[in-house]
Amino acid sequence: MSQEIKSIDQVEEGLRQEHYIADRSLATSIFLSVKLKKPLFLEGEAGVGKTEVAKVLASMLKRKLIRLQCYEGLDVNTAVYEWNYSRQMLQIRLLEASGNIHQESTVQDIFGPEFLLKRPLLQAIDGTEDPAPVLLVDELDRADEEFEAFLLEILSDFQISIPEIGTIKAEEPPIVLITSNRTREIHDALKRRCLYYWIDYPSFEKEHQIILAKVPEAPQHLAGEVVAFVQELRREDLYKRPGVAETLDWVSALVALDQKTLTEEMIEDTLGALLKYQDDLEHTKGPVTQRILSQRAGVRP
Repeated sequence: MSQEIKSIDQVEEGLRQEHYIADRSLATSIFLSVKLKKPLFLEGEAGVGKTEVAKVLASMLKRKLIRLQCYEGLDVNTAVYEWNYSRQMLQIRLLEASGNIHQESTVQDIFGPEFLLKRPLLQAIDGTEDPAPVLLVDELDRADEEFEAFLLEILSDFQISIPEIGTIKAEEPPIVLITSNRTREIHDALKRRCLYYWIDYPSFEKEHQIILAKVPEAPQHLAGEVVAFVQELRREDLYKRPGVAETLDWVSALVALDQKTLTEEMIEDTLGALLKYQDDLEHTKGPVTQRILSQRAGVRP
């Protein structure tokens, strides 16, 4: 049975129970998005937890999560609907074999709802889910501007027109979250229809809490050392600074190796769990790692 959101405190507590450590301001934005039935647009660097917000919100509210992963070339057939052409051809052959084929009636027969393949956007508004699902439009900045304009039309009225069937409108709009890594700017027209929130890299205390929540088997001292190292590493001139997701991967790798503390040798052996580009690996190994480790005296457990 789905849960209803009645307060910001409830959102904070619900996220915490799902092991998502959120700032009060993010909990407020989620609360307002649900109450006002407005999409929530989340921007931030890759790996800071934008996609995870939708996952934990769906789990917290006990609603189905429908995810549309955006990419260059994404079109209506992939995002909204398409016809099951192979099944339509089979139906035509069956009608021909039975001698019941007539142009007008055949068109009606093969363009019915049973031949429709529903893609994420149509699934989110067709009313088959009760309560309405959580719709995640992930990494919208990767899609073309033409698709962004099409999405704008859908989010305005939560309805889709299918020429052969008619207009399908959501009786209850889905909870919509849109994410962007800001590889390109999203148009103002779409942002105006959304609530906006920027998810930044977390503070030391917050990232430490995230590790202890997500990787509870990690020693507290090791978690503190990892966070201190990562926080300092993000100050370096890297092609891709590590996000929280990479921090968690690194901690998990260290725990799997039964490490209790960071050493230069272990860092260099496992750095591929944290950094994903060769130039960043080469930059970090050696003097940079040594310098960061030398600052560990002030690390808080």
